[in-house]
Amino acid sequence: MAAAIFFVVYVAVTALSFPGAALLTLVGGAVFGLLWGTLLISFASTIGATLAFLIARFLLRDSVQTRFGERLKAINDGVEKEGALYLFTLRLVPAFPFFIINLLMGLTRMKVSTYFWVSQLGMLAGTIVYVNAGTQLAQIESLSGIVSPGLLASFVLLGIFPLIAKKVVDLVKARKVYAGWNKPAKFDRNLVVIGAGAAGLVTSYIAAAVKAKVTLVEKHKMGGDCLNTGCVPSKALIRSAKLLSQMANSRHYGIRSAQAEFDFAEAMERVQRVIQDIAPHDSVERYTDLGVEVREGTAKIVSPWEIEITDSNGQTQRLSTRSIVIATGARPFVPPIPGLSEVGCLTSDTIWNLRQLPKRLVVLGGGPIGSELSQTFARLGSKVTQVEMAPRILGREDPEVSELVRQRFIADGVIVAVNHAAKRFIIENGEKILIAEHAGQEIRIPFDEVLVAVGRAANLKGYGLEELGIPVGKTVDTNEFLQTRYPNIYAAGDVAGPYQFTHTAAHQAWYAAVNALFDPFKKFKADYTVIPWATFTEPEVARVGLNELEAKEKGIAYEASVYGIDDLDRAIADGEAHGFVKVLTAPGSDRILGVTIAGEHAGDLIAEYVLAMKQGIGLNKILGTIHIYPTMAEANKYVAGVWKKANAPKGLLVWVERFHNWRRG
Repeated sequence: MAAAIFFVVYVAVTALSFPGAALLTLVGGAVFGLLWGTLLISFASTIGATLAFLIARFLLRDSVQTRFGERLKAINDGVEKEGALYLFTLRLVPAFPFFIINLLMGLTRMKVSTYFWVSQLGMLAGTIVYVNAGTQLAQIESLSGIVSPGLLASFVLLGIFPLIAKKVVDLVKARKVYAGWNKPAKFDRNLVVIGAGAAGLVTSYIAAAVKAKVTLVEKHKMGGDCLNTGCVPSKALIRSAKLLSQMANSRHYGIRSAQAEFDFAEAMERVQRVIQDIAPHDSVERYTDLGVEVREGTAKIVSPWEIEITDSNGQTQRLSTRSIVIATGARPFVPPIPGLSEVGCLTSDTIWNLRQLPKRLVVLGGGPIGSELSQTFARLGSKVTQVEMAPRILGREDPEVSELVRQRFIADGVIVAVNHAAKRFIIENGEKILIAEHAGQEIRIPFDEVLVAVGRAANLKGYGLEELGIPVGKTVDTNEFLQTRYPNIYAAGDVAGPYQFTHTAAHQAWYAAVNALFDPFKKFKADYTVIPWATFTEPEVARVGLNELEAKEKGIAYEASVYGIDDLDRAIADGEAHGFVKVLTAPGSDRILGVTIAGEHAGDLIAEYVLAMKQGIGLNKILGTIHIYPTMAEANKYVAGVWKKANAPKGLLVWVERFHNWRRG
């Protein structure tokens, strides 16, 4: 009778999603013992869970699926494909309380029979552990029994059970994903890295530093896009263009006139010299000296533990490796606009081959790359038309940032054509023309060269990903540890996303290297909580964390403190009195949610806030930090002062004023 009553109560508690199932499990062990307690609770919990599952299905599923069907499509597809394993994992290693699992699974299309037997098996191990703890509690007869070995062991088992269960689940998943592949008995390498851009170089460096045997494979140039076609060449050319701009505005600095004999080809040669000066940092020789085996050629993953390397002569070699890191980077995306192939286009990869300045340059794209190069070529002397289909350039930034940059572009001679959609390219009487649509009308924009800067696409083809069934979308699909479908194959950098910055690639590389070399003993989740970036236009734009645009989209409450750099002494002295520092803080707190800086050296000034956010430092401590006078960095202190003034304790100040009045007599 007691067993029957307990059984019914347990079923009711779980079916109605009442709290207390864990306590009932301990009670069941204490009253009925290990065998009968496990038997009763195992079936009662499964029956109750299935009833909760059915309640959610019949009361909520249709309305939820109707309203959120598109958002739930991926979940539904995943449940249909691998629902049993997914549910088994949740039951064995409860990432959520069981009653939440019951309700959520009821909203999917999982079969009731599948739900029942998977729940029965998945919860069995945990049930035994809890019931056993209950049996030990029942044996306590005095205070000394609290420290009995059996009870202590039972509660230790309760604590470590989730860890053991997770290892078991990982093992089961690994056996499933590696089914059909023959794992080598020993390996030629600890790690093979594909791609010698920022992510690949840092990964290899770390591996060599901890004395692992690592091979780095690069089919093109060491240093990747950043060194050869991205960050380094663009910043070198931006510097030349800025000098020309300053000379053209010499009166602003008290110099009546200044002239420069400028040759575009020489400026582009300087760009190549800068690349050559920096190249030794990323060279084959340097990394060989560090202990990395560098191979020039193409690499293809032919099994989860094997890489086939083909050199320039067509000779191949197959290496076995315990782990692999895919760091193949990205390339400029060229959209399929009619006529584009006929007129020909430049990209951020190929524009560095120019030696003759285009008289008329069309730039497609209003993002960071398109904006940097639009202003640069305008300052070098091209007539630049920047075409952006969105309402404003730098659309990820706050509207006032976009407007500040747009106004400077106009002053530099850039024609900023927003709300213009590129429709087609034609050649008419030997002249290249872009046909763009604006406000329902076709606009004709003649040009000599067109630069396409509308985004970048990850390099995914030709590396064996398709053959191994590694899921890819716009980037390689990875988990929080940067692992792909195969736990020993990782991805980092532009090919992995979610950010396509050189410094983010290097940041990911640490996680990829450490996890690849030391898993399963230890691994770390990649941390994206504080990611800064900058756009090197003039004014520079730098950001970390939230801006107002994102905060409003996500419904996050904030307070905005803004300091205008036009008030800063050093900015006035340098003739750079423009821009602002904007800090978002949690309401009523100095905790920093995000920072946007627009102005001279914004990319350098943001570093103080990156450190502050990473280390949990608020505006009060920045305000209390001495900043050298006169420097641009004082702007960071002054914006903290703006926040302090807005959050001054007004009630207390009233009493302080009365105190001072009293002291005067």
